[in-house]
Amino acid sequence: MVTVWVVVGVVVAAAGVAFGTVLRRGRSGLGDDRAAGRDARARQQRYEAERHGEQGSTWQRGRESSG
Repeated sequence: MVTVWVVVGVVVAAAGVAFGTVLRRGRSGLGDDRAAGRDARARQQRYEAERHGEQGSTWQRGRESSG
């Protein structure tokens, strides 16, 4: 019976170490994630602005030719 408790204790300890390692690594990378998020939002807004401009000029060309 002692062997079972030793094995259970080792498994619980290993799970605790793994959980702590994942938490520590996750928290250290938050600065990178925030910078990547800002970069992605800026790229998306530039893309949307360019598409909006292209669609506006396309609409204007169609309007002028049909009039």
